[in-house]
Order: sequence, then C-alpha cells, then structure tokens
Amino acid sequence: MTSLSNPAPAAPDSQVHQKVYGDLDHLAPVPGTAEIPVALKKQWLRDMFLIREFEVRCMQAYQEKKIGGFCHVYIGQEAVAVGCTAAVQHRDPIVTAYRDHGHALARGMDPKYCMAEMFGRIGGCAKGKGGSMHMFDRANNMFGGHGIVGAQTPLGAGLAFACKYMDEVIDGGKNSRVALCFLGDGALNQGAFHEAQNLAGLLDLPVIYVCENNGYSMGTAISRGTTMSHSLVTKALGYGIDGYVIDGMDVLEVYVAMKRIADKCRETSRPAFVDIRTYRFKGHSMSDPRKYRTKDEEDVFEADDPIGKLERHLVGSGAMAAEEFKDMQKAIREQVREAVAWSDASPVPPLSELAHDVFIEPWGEYTGSSQPEITGGAPNLPSCRTIDTQEELL
Repeated sequence: MTSLSNPAPAAPDSQVHQKVYGDLDHLAPVPGTAEIPVALKKQWLRDMFLIREFEVRCMQAYQEKKIGGFCHVYIGQEAVAVGCTAAVQHRDPIVTAYRDHGHALARGMDPKYCMAEMFGRIGGCAKGKGGSMHMFDRANNMFGGHGIVGAQTPLGAGLAFACKYMDEVIDGGKNSRVALCFLGDGALNQGAFHEAQNLAGLLDLPVIYVCENNGYSMGTAISRGTTMSHSLVTKALGYGIDGYVIDGMDVLEVYVAMKRIADKCRETSRPAFVDIRTYRFKGHSMSDPRKYRTKDEEDVFEADDPIGKLERHLVGSGAMAAEEFKDMQKAIREQVREAVAWSDASPVPPLSELAHDVFIEPWGEYTGSSQPEITGGAPNLPSCRTIDTQEELL
C-alpha cells in the first residue's frame, strides 16, 4: 500500500494494472498478513468463494431468463468487498454502486434473500422491487446498491455525517464510526462525487471512498475517459483528502491496508480516498461481449485470482488441507443451490405491491408499508393514520 498524499509523477498506466506496494509509516500499525489468525483467513476464503459461486449461478439464471434487466457480476473483485468489510466494524455503514451482490453477501446477507431479489420475487431483500442493482440490508448496515452512476457518493457523505452527528451531538461523545462508500472508476467523472468530496473534506466527515478500479468504465479503458488515470488519488487531493493505492487482488493485503486507513479515519474523523486496483473477469454486465480487451490480458489477471491465491497460501502453509477446501466448496455450492430453489419457490410480487411501500401509512390508493421477509415481514408502525381525510397522531 502506498500513501499518495504528495504523489510523485508516474508514467501513464497501461490497461493492465501494475501492483503498488509501500509503507504508511504515519498510520498506526496493525498485524501483518502473517499474523492474521488462520480462522479469519479461512472465513475470508469461504466468503470469497460464496460470492464467486453466487455470481456463477446468477449468470446461469440470467441466461435462463430468471433474472431480468441489468446484471453486473462481481467475479474477480471478491477480495475487495471481503477485505474492506472485514477491516471495519459491523456498525459502520456501507453503501455501494450497482455491482453490489458481493458487498451484500460480504456484509452478511443470506444468499436466499439476495437471490430472490435477483429473481424479482417477494422474498427478496427489497421484495423483488429493486432487483440486481439494489441490494439493501438494514440489519447489516448495508445501505444499498445504487443504479445511477455516482449517486451513492453523496449518500456515503451523508451516512458519515449522520454517524458523526449521532456520536458527537446527540450522544455528546466522540465520533466512533466510519462509512465505506464503494464506487467504480467510471464514477470519478460525475459531479456528485466531487460535490460529496468537497463536503467531506470541508466538514471532516469520516467517509472512505473506495474506488474499485478495474480499469474500465463499461466498455472504455479508464485512460480513454478519465484524466490522471495513472494517479486517481489526485481526484481527492484537491479537496484535502488523503489518497492511498492498494492491490485489490489479495484479500490479506486489502484487509491490512484498509484496517490502517479505517483506524485513522475513525480516530481523526477525516475522509480518505482509496484507489484499489482490481479486475473483473467478466464483462461490465451480462450483455457485454468485452471485445475492448484482449484474451491475453484476461489470462494475466485470471492467473492472479484472489481466491486461488488465498487457497494456495493456506494449503501451502499447512494451515488447510486440500480436502478441507474441497469440502468447503461443496458446502457452499449446496448453499447456493438451496438459495436458487428457495427463490424459485418465492412468489412473484402481486400487482397490489405497486401501491405498497410508497408511504409508511395508508393514504388514498396507497396501502402503507411493511418489512420484507429478511427482517421478519412485520408491518411498519405508522406515525399517523387517516380517518375520513383527517390525520391523527398516534
């Protein structure tokens, strides 16, 4: 990991990223990769393989027309969501873009609710109304995927502001939380992102903008559409926000680097920006033939698969037997198959759902709101009720 608070000039980046390492002496030390408990490493291997298997099944379901609309799979980038999520606390809020299934699973969403949402079924985390791009899990402080490019970046600042206000103003203490806001490199050119950074820098908001830099904005290499593509942290430095570069193809490196950054952000209540260099093995979406990159390039990155890398580390060090990993894969595949079957059995939302969940309480043709099955399915308690056009506070 390299600190680029004062970056030196660098040669333009090619489409194939170069790994960047270094020291961050000004950040508090955390255990190195060798000191991470084996149990955690095994859990992260399981989490990454769960995301991989889930996405493979999503691709199959999309081809079978069980999933409609857009579908952006996370294959290849699993180390980012798993490593970043592990580096923060469960009470720290997370918000992300539309490539969001991996983040939801890494945060703890049950695969069956995630898959049911993919299928547009009532048992989904958003009752099938959001689909692939809108995974939301309040219990796990996962504040959704967002389909508009860059739209989640102001929300990341807002979540950080809410946490800070609660901790410092309402509770009268010290800020103790950070918000993670994930975005793709294509979102760097959106005005909302720059407005959000300006506010974050101005108001000392504890938000970490995690740019999952996979080298392409849809079908365009980043160097063709973004200035300073070889040094993306310059997008933050002008707002007084420190920037860092991390190798996103190694979950252990991601965890160690992000833990140090998150600890500093939590302690100082200041924002940060991370250029986390990763690669998506598949196209931008299921409809993308990815003719804009070469097979040789893809082969280079697939050989650097973060799942295979961690497996080799564990097996090679004697911490895990090869048979144990095979058993893990078998169990996860069965878990995802069960999620697919559960989602198939979940009903399609009735047409009446169009008028439901619009307002919390009933009003006119709108029938109020209720929680999805993932949170128990209980009705939302209204703050007021309508009786003969007169509103009464409860």
